[in-house]
Amino acid sequence: MSIEPNRTLARLKRPLLYVMGPLYVVAGVLHFVAPKVYAQVVPPELPRPLDLVYLSGIAEVALGVGVLIPRTRRASAWGLVALLAAVFPANLHMAVRDVTVEGVPAWMRDPPDAALWARLPLQGVLALWAWWYTRPMPDEDGAP
Repeated sequence: MSIEPNRTLARLKRPLLYVMGPLYVVAGVLHFVAPKVYAQVVPPELPRPLDLVYLSGIAEVALGVGVLIPRTRRASAWGLVALLAAVFPANLHMAVRDVTVEGVPAWMRDPPDAALWARLPLQGVLALWAWWYTRPMPDEDGAP
């Protein structure tokens, strides 16, 4: 019985890769489309918020593309895990300090507290998803 879920996961691994990679690319591009929006959620203790937004945008695009390329997949997946850890303070900042974001549609300006707090464990889920790709793909040599 425990073998079947592993086979199901193995079958989903490749299609989910082609969901994850583009999601990070789109998220990264949005850092350049609306950088001032993203800069508002950078904790004030961190220097040069706009530079951090651009840097994280570059990282998201590069790592999102990188996980799609077999040769760079594992390193890029580790990079995504690290990136998610690096941006966690911004999500925590939004939840703890009740940040209101200007320059976004009204429904996004002041999200419910439950949504802000739900983002925190979601970061863990996203990190686990990325970590999954640090392991060999089922059809790669040496894969289980």
